[in-house]
Amino acid sequence: MKRLSTMAWFAGLLLVVLTACNKDEIKLVATPNAAGVLQASESTVILTKENADAEAVQFQWDPADFGYPAALTNVLQFGIKGSAFEGAKEVTVTAGLQTRSYTTFELNSLLLSMGLPTEQASELEVRLKSSISEAVAPLYSNSIPLTVTPYASTSFVYVPGAHNGWDPVIAESLISPTSNGIYTGIINFPTVGSEFKITPQRSWDNAYGDGGDGKIDQNTQGNLKSPLSGNVELTVNTNTNTIVFKTHSWGIVGSAVGSWDNDIDMRYDNKTQIWKVTAELHTGLLKFRKNHDWGTNFGGVNNVLEAGGTDITVPIAGTYEITLDINTNSYALTQK
Repeated sequence: MKRLSTMAWFAGLLLVVLTACNKDEIKLVATPNAAGVLQASESTVILTKENADAEAVQFQWDPADFGYPAALTNVLQFGIKGSAFEGAKEVTVTAGLQTRSYTTFELNSLLLSMGLPTEQASELEVRLKSSISEAVAPLYSNSIPLTVTPYASTSFVYVPGAHNGWDPVIAESLISPTSNGIYTGIINFPTVGSEFKITPQRSWDNAYGDGGDGKIDQNTQGNLKSPLSGNVELTVNTNTNTIVFKTHSWGIVGSAVGSWDNDIDMRYDNKTQIWKVTAELHTGLLKFRKNHDWGTNFGGVNNVLEAGGTDITVPIAGTYEITLDINTNSYALTQK
């Protein structure tokens, strides 16, 4: 039998050692030592819009210890009591902080986003989720109870009148996004002098009529009258019992319409907040403009609006449904 030389034997041994080192890599593993400890300044919170700017509750905690110095990501989880935090609302806390305060408005907005009923108490559980990496399981703090009563942050009034057959059930609405008593919306009045009233609910149980001199009054039988026709922006202030009327229209204009001076007015859909019109268009160009004036106009390409932007091309003549959505900054031309 042929024996290996000393050099060959040593080379083989070195290869075995290197292979073993490659297979047995040293990995640093985080070993969780302790979860965070959470506390709250309140256990029961009744929210009111009058205290919107006041602090409602403050959460504070001792940080979790993963047994390894790494940056923590902390998330407050708000869950319905008994849900085991399934579908919990999560709020990421600014890095390095060990407290998170909520004003009444902030907490109310969070609770409404969870779909909680207003003006009645709901029982929640709150805990802190701490993590350092997706590769390491998070740690969860103790769960603390929190009973909350949110208020309706968005509210409406309604505008029944001659324009809709005096039916409050199907009346268009004015909206107050923060329930501060100031409501705005766009109503289409067919003629100057169109009569209407303002109702807090979709019923005739209570209604505001004409109090004179730009005022609304719940104690009068007189109807309000629009001084403008077409799309009219209404602002109703129930704090001062006032009403303001302002023209608010959008139209299409251009060679595809037949004129760069005369608009085809669009109709506002109060429910969807989208402007619409069906019109005969020529091959050519068009733009959208507000209140028949070039001070505010939109063009665009690929259904995306651009303030003062490129003329929109109509390549084929025909009947089109044209829509304009200011909220999503988009438009559409659909040939019928």
